Amino acid sequence: MTTFERIKDTAKKRGMNLKQVAIASGFSENAIYRYNQGVEPSGPALKAIADTLNVTVNYLLNKSEEEPTVKNRLTNIDDSDILLSFDGKEIDADDKQAIIELLKFRRFQKRNEDN
Repeated sequence: MTTFERIKDTAKKRGMNLKQVAIASGFSENAIYRYNQGVEPSGPALKAIADTLNVTVNYLLNKSEEEPTVKNRLTNIDDSDILLSFDGKEIDADDKQAIIELLKFRRFQKRNEDN
């Protein structure tokens, strides 16, 4: 398996597409596709992608066969640097705001039930 294939496969397991991985890693949306055309990613690029996918660089380089476990990270849903997806597609700003409003409403309801 090539580095590109490992990135693509891991992204899919994480519910992300390559465009989302590239943007979340700080690259242009098509940057990762170059790795399928014979361009080798730099060390810093691999590190950024590995961090985005929550895996090791060695895993992406196919030097480790062990599937890394996903560590849960607490993230604020209204952080503009976070890409949310559902069913493999990015959630747009309007839907993201609707989710935030729903969560605020549910929190409000819970507080009232507890009192």
